[in-house]
Amino acid sequence: MKETPPETKLKCNMDKIEELLTRGVVNIIPNKDSLKKLLDSGKKLNIYLGIDPTATRIHLGHAVPLRKLQALVKLGHNVKFLIGDFTALVGDSSDKESERPILTAEEIKENFQTYKEQAEKILDFSRVSVVFNGEWLSKLGFADIIKLCQHFSVGDFIGRELIKKRLTEGRQVRLDEMLYPVMQGYDSYHLDTDIQVGSADQTFNMQAGRTLQHDLRDKESFVLVTDYLTGTDGRKMSKSWGNAIWLTDDPKEMYGKVMSLKDDLIIQYFTLATAVPMTEIKEFKEKIEKGENPMNIKKKLAFTIVSELHDAVEAEKAQENFEHTFQHGEFSRETKTILSQKTLIETIAQIPEVGSKSEAKRLINAGAVDVGGENIIDTGFPVKDGDNIKIGKKIFVKVEA
Repeated sequence: MKETPPETKLKCNMDKIEELLTRGVVNIIPNKDSLKKLLDSGKKLNIYLGIDPTATRIHLGHAVPLRKLQALVKLGHNVKFLIGDFTALVGDSSDKESERPILTAEEIKENFQTYKEQAEKILDFSRVSVVFNGEWLSKLGFADIIKLCQHFSVGDFIGRELIKKRLTEGRQVRLDEMLYPVMQGYDSYHLDTDIQVGSADQTFNMQAGRTLQHDLRDKESFVLVTDYLTGTDGRKMSKSWGNAIWLTDDPKEMYGKVMSLKDDLIIQYFTLATAVPMTEIKEFKEKIEKGENPMNIKKKLAFTIVSELHDAVEAEKAQENFEHTFQHGEFSRETKTILSQKTLIETIAQIPEVGSKSEAKRLINAGAVDVGGENIIDTGFPVKDGDNIKIGKKIFVKVEA
């Protein structure tokens, strides 16, 4: 077997680094060129991603930085997966309009029990170190904390949009919440981090790590900010809003959720939620732009996501179930036939289980109505003869003109 020429290996590595720095990345602090130069140097870097164990499940949005972490693992760097067992005692309010609940040690332990099992769908933990920040944060004395706080400004903290909103509205901002960025910054310092990976809502906290690395170690470190994944209702995917596709979802449910996405999210999901090469994603985008039915591309997306998070056999079953249920009209025996009333809200208001336009509107706005396998949240959506409509998990209707 012929050995790959060194120049070919170098080109492949450079391509991987370029994709690492562009695919699903919204910001690199201080800048991309400096980080690219560091990655090209061949130096083994210290990298970490921190997660607070505030919930028991991981969704596809959480998996975006996990994928970035795995790319860095493959490049041979020293990667750490940090469990914020100590920071969770305070709670990060970066993306919340109210203070976060304070978790007990028992709740933290219980929440983390399934984290690693889920994250393993994306991240190779045989090449990743798992650390808990309680190992070092719990040992800091009051004098240590005072010295750390001297590197930061209260004005910077209260100037953050959601914190400012809470203060303006007269709601409480706990004093310990102000210490959260300091604690996260110390994580970065303790681990002597070269690169922190995280989503946009963590930018302020990750900047704290850069500050301590610069002030205490005279070292330039980097922040790699990943993009948000849009949820099934058009908002940012969130565990709090019920719009998530979970890594633990049943294959059929996962496939169906992907198929319910709006067509304009197809490329975003291929980019952020799959390992499909960007060259193929570009081809999919071109096909859609040239008029190919987006349903065909979306089915490939759903199949890919289920395959990567479960396996190809389960993806085949999920696709067959979807096609039998929606595309071929093979609804259950409980399927009803209703007359089209031009708009979706008028049409489903006829169904006895719905019963009124107000209830129809509520169901549509809640994202509980699919037409032809696609989630519709437009009450005025035009309904036509032959449409298959699914409401929730149990109501199936076929439209007749």
